[in-house]
Amino acid sequence: MQKKKTAAIALAFAMVSSAGLAQNYPNRPITLLVPFAAGGATDTVARVTAQSMSKLLGQTIVVENATGAGGTIAATRASRAEPDGYTILIHHIGISTAATLYRKLAYDTKTAFAPIGLVTNAPMTIIGRPDLPPNALAELVTYIKANGDKMTFGNAGLGAASHLCGLLFMNAIGKEILTVPYKGNAPIMNDLIAKQIDLSCDQTTNTTGPIASKLIKAYAITTKTRLASMPDLPAADESGLKGFELGAWHGIYAPKGTPDDIVQKLSKTLQEALRDPDLVKRFNDINTEPVPQNEATPEALKAKLISEVDRWAPIIKAAGQFAD
Repeated sequence: MQKKKTAAIALAFAMVSSAGLAQNYPNRPITLLVPFAAGGATDTVARVTAQSMSKLLGQTIVVENATGAGGTIAATRASRAEPDGYTILIHHIGISTAATLYRKLAYDTKTAFAPIGLVTNAPMTIIGRPDLPPNALAELVTYIKANGDKMTFGNAGLGAASHLCGLLFMNAIGKEILTVPYKGNAPIMNDLIAKQIDLSCDQTTNTTGPIASKLIKAYAITTKTRLASMPDLPAADESGLKGFELGAWHGIYAPKGTPDDIVQKLSKTLQEALRDPDLVKRFNDINTEPVPQNEATPEALKAKLISEVDRWAPIIKAAGQFAD
């Protein structure tokens, strides 16, 4: 009887302590880990989001770029951090594919984090060098099937959104293309413009300008419907690749074990930040937009993460492309 009483008192104390922690949270700066280099799309999304959330929380969110190993260095740090809400992680679609690309991860992707919410989902564009003969996606597919053995496809390395888009595209058309790995999207764009490689995929955040300037050819947007900001660019689905959909989605995570009250506070703050007119404008400037409020939740991000891990596992295994 005494043991049960002691356990009940301990549980009550823990609940009170947790509530008190959340009530006073945050009382010092929060570190937001970014897995990729400063100046990239994920870094831009992180800094814009952190600025809006900082204003609402009344505390600074310090953005720290913890780069390397396809984003797994930052994710590992986040998974091992003290679960007190003062170290959080922003990551894109690569957090889900790393679960298969890296066969010896230091964490279990599906269970190592307390999801906070989705932030944005930037679609990709299928792009080519300016003098590539096909002018439409259907023509491109036919051309690749006849000439694919002599073509090249640039990506920004294993696990990059451009790599995943290329895998999905080749899987969809049933034809392999020689892939050329780069150390980022900027040199890929330079080589496309210079006609040194034939094809690539990249986020609209990076391709809008070169497409508008006709420096490269654009064949499709990787959404089921056209973007209002790029109305002349057909969706892959309408161009014959039924169900072809890919976005460089971003989510924010805390370490597993972070008190639910803190997770909920961060999620509510994120939801409010995504309605900040300044954030919306700055997202629009890079041709993306905040997710709807019902997606900026722990439940929505958890479901997205698990479904994406399961979606990519067979594609990556079939390609036999692993990072370790």
